[in-house]
Amino acid sequence: MEKIPGWLERLLMPKLNEISGEIKALKAKIESVDSKVDVRIDGVEKEVASLRSETLTKLEAADAKVDSLRKEIMTKFESVDSRFDAMDSRLDSLEARLPVLEKMAELEARVAELERKVSA
Repeated sequence: MEKIPGWLERLLMPKLNEISGEIKALKAKIESVDSKVDVRIDGVEKEVASLRSETLTKLEAADAKVDSLRKEIMTKFESVDSRFDAMDSRLDSLEARLPVLEKMAELEARVAELERKVSA
């Protein structure tokens, strides 16, 4: 095997040189594509970071709006609650007066009946 016959060498060497050249060209193309992919990946990573930052900013703004609305709603509920407390107090007062009003109605009915008897 140490000696390759001359005719075999003359036949294979051009092909081997051609294959070697093609391999070198493929390697160069692969390196070119690899660097292009790296550039695009860097671009995508920057864009993702930018979108993440923008999303976080918008979420924080939305959180602030939700907190503000929550506080506003709680203030309004407290206002309505205090109005109901005032109405409840008034109803309690009316309930306390109700027996007095009922007795007055009875007395008026008796007075009307007595007036009818007296005038008859």
